[in-house]
Amino acid sequence: MNVIPLIASAGITGFESPAAEYHQLPLSLDELLVEHPSATFIGRAYGRSMENVGIYDGDILIVDRHVQVQNMDVVVANLNGEFVCKLLDMKQRRLLSAAPGFHPVWISSVDQFSVEGVVVRSIRCHRPSRLLMEG
Repeated sequence: MNVIPLIASAGITGFESPAAEYHQLPLSLDELLVEHPSATFIGRAYGRSMENVGIYDGDILIVDRHVQVQNMDVVVANLNGEFVCKLLDMKQRRLLSAAPGFHPVWISSVDQFSVEGVVVRSIRCHRPSRLLMEG
């Protein structure tokens, strides 16, 4: 893969040619995004409840099952048969949204609950992807 490093700000009025300082970096997106391939899965975020941690509707989530879960990690969990992406408050046994207007979800002893993995990366597509539309 050839990488052209660009430095740009929100108020772009022009910038020098990216080819002026072109060089090839030994960079693999697989290696950059996935640390434990056999324990990693990819999912898609739906809804607006995690926007304040930078996860938006339609983002791609890279979820690692090998990573040790820590308090207040963003996780994908299964709560009573429904997959959710939330902050895990381990001290108070609850799932939290990262946007205002969403109530905490308490995890009780009668709930079926499992953490499927920790969200270690998220990717935002700024144009529709043919591959994502097929699924």
